[in-house]
Amino acid sequence: MSSYIEYNNEIAFHPGYYINEIVEGSGLTQKDFANKLGTTPKNLSLLIRGEQSLSIDMANKLSRMLGTTIKFWLNLQQLYDEQIAKISFANELEREKEIFKLIDYKYFCNNFGLPNMPRKVDEQIKCLREFLSIFSLSVLEQPDFMVNFRSYSKKMTKSNIVNANTMVQIAINKAIEVDAPKFDKKKFEKAISFARTQTKNHVGFLPIIKDSFKEAGVILVVLPNLKGSGVNGATKKVDGKVLLMVNDRRQYADTFWFTLFHEIGHIMNNDFGITFNDEVEDEADLYAQDILIPREKYLNFIENNQFFNEDIIIEFAESIDQDPGIVFGRLQKDGKISYKETNLAKKLRHKYKVVFY
Repeated sequence: MSSYIEYNNEIAFHPGYYINEIVEGSGLTQKDFANKLGTTPKNLSLLIRGEQSLSIDMANKLSRMLGTTIKFWLNLQQLYDEQIAKISFANELEREKEIFKLIDYKYFCNNFGLPNMPRKVDEQIKCLREFLSIFSLSVLEQPDFMVNFRSYSKKMTKSNIVNANTMVQIAINKAIEVDAPKFDKKKFEKAISFARTQTKNHVGFLPIIKDSFKEAGVILVVLPNLKGSGVNGATKKVDGKVLLMVNDRRQYADTFWFTLFHEIGHIMNNDFGITFNDEVEDEADLYAQDILIPREKYLNFIENNQFFNEDIIIEFAESIDQDPGIVFGRLQKDGKISYKETNLAKKLRHKYKVVFY
């Protein structure tokens, strides 16, 4: 701290600056002056050096001793504090600008109606800060800002952390707005079973399962992917409810449903956090695999077939009341079908693109 501070051609003096002038003009030592003021030499020294704010009690003592008003001294402290705040804000804004470079602002214009304002970076930062309801974009640098990363990987970049936290903050703000009962695990189990029946409903499934989950106290937020986030999904307890966030980063229906049930597996295990794209989470993966395609039936299916064409996949999918694209995706993941098999993929897989309202 200092007894005065300069910024943008303005200067503000700490009350200690004036107190020091008074002490020097009195002909007294700081110790004697402190005694007359009814304080300790240490407190007076801290004030004079600008290392301690002027309290109301000290302002009162000074006004009684010197015949001034309490307001006079408190105004000096306020002016000094305001100048400190201006400097702090300016420094924080410079830090925000570096973080802002990592975020695709057009994402918020296209999906959430934020004003475009090309080249007006300060205004864009202000809009984004207010939209996310945070005091500064700098908080987005923290790996465990609002939700813990389940596994903090060395492969994660600063951009991943910032954008992942940004997506989760959007989801949290949306979840807070939703009026829902407290989380009920038994009701959620029924909602999970119902969601499993909607995997072939590629057009109208989302509002249906959202309502079903909400009745169980789970707020499903599906977001368009934010470039650089690397996030598959996230879960968090919010005021007795549970936030379940997924995005359309991988676009295809089979990966969407797998991610959804993977995150559901975490909720059922009371494990809340962010799933990053290079994590290996066997327990949640097995939960998602088994609920989408019953394990025993799948093992029999791959044991009894050496080749997997369109008809065979569709026949098996119908036998388990499942979307053929999900079966196809599982076979690819398990190495039974090459990822180069694009013709079959076009026939069986569905693309999802979230438009957030």
